[in-house]
Amino acid sequence: MTRFLSLVWKNALRNRRRSILTVFSMALSLCLLGLMLSIYYALYLSDTPPSQALRITTRNRVAITSPVPVFYMDRIAKVPGVRKLMYWQWYGGTYKDARDPNNFFARFGIDPVKMFDIFTEIQLPEDQKKAFQSDRRGAIVGRVLAERFGWQLGERLTFTGDIFPGTLELVIRGIYESELGSETLYFNWEYVREGLSMTRKDMISSISILADSPEAVPRIINTVDDMFRNSTVQTRTETERAFALGFVNSLGNVKLILLSVCGAVTFTIMLVAANTMAMSIRERTREIGILKTLGFKPGLILFIILGEAVLLACLGGSVGHLFASGLCGLIRNYGPAFSNQIRTLTVPWPVIGVMFTTSIFIALASSLLPAYSASRINILEALRRTD
Repeated sequence: MTRFLSLVWKNALRNRRRSILTVFSMALSLCLLGLMLSIYYALYLSDTPPSQALRITTRNRVAITSPVPVFYMDRIAKVPGVRKLMYWQWYGGTYKDARDPNNFFARFGIDPVKMFDIFTEIQLPEDQKKAFQSDRRGAIVGRVLAERFGWQLGERLTFTGDIFPGTLELVIRGIYESELGSETLYFNWEYVREGLSMTRKDMISSISILADSPEAVPRIINTVDDMFRNSTVQTRTETERAFALGFVNSLGNVKLILLSVCGAVTFTIMLVAANTMAMSIRERTREIGILKTLGFKPGLILFIILGEAVLLACLGGSVGHLFASGLCGLIRNYGPAFSNQIRTLTVPWPVIGVMFTTSIFIALASSLLPAYSASRINILEALRRTD
């Protein structure tokens, strides 16, 4: 069989325009399939980074926009397995022109001392860390965010409050790097909190908890929620990754959307492959009759035709993988940071395997019936064909 591979190659390229169009049609479809599966894998199947695996978030059970009392922290701190905890607050506000979406980025009020014990992936020079912790108006920004706006150390930033009243004036004291994304601004929440009314001062958006071990995480989650189950403000405690996925799921049933797109793409590829192979076999019917007169067995003819389909599918899968990798790079570097996993988006090996398996399966499924019919055709009937 291997000595006929050159014949398979020549047959696949005999009509180069059609073959190229077929390869690129399959490549674009497989690119979309690979991209959707890569996003699905990153969000729901990939391993949690070690720096994030021990972190838990407690928030109001009703909604993320509803706060929880600050004194909850004292009770949570006594739960077995809790190593450290810290409040954090979404600030919101407006930077420059609110009509420009490029001016939107995450802004969180935190504890400038405890945050480095909990968010261990944040890398910041020691002198910048001390400057941030000693300046009540200090802030640190991610390197990607700083490069986006051209910010430097010592630069002053002004935000107009919307959720919280007044104007927030900050000074950049540090530029950090993080494996989980560096497009966030952090500042000392006490700087804002001291100017709030007593009612708002005692409420906070969420609480970040650092567990002692991975085994303690589910126990802490259950204990904390049970602790406040009969309180006026009930809590919802979950892993930090699940908390981040909550923002993604707010867009709708993301799993269903991704899988539906994958199904539609697979069906489209099958139509393209089936049409191409049907046209190719129909115009070579006389040649198949000649091959039979030369002694080619039906099994060998079937192998040649199926081999042609598989070859085009593999070429399409290879090009589609390159396209999908490029799109993942664009999303990773310039896409919306709605999840830390998106900031490490790649086409993983399981997805590559699915892409090529799908392409080969579709090639065989779409060409098997016409190839089998062609291999079994009567010699005289094949030689009579003129189309």
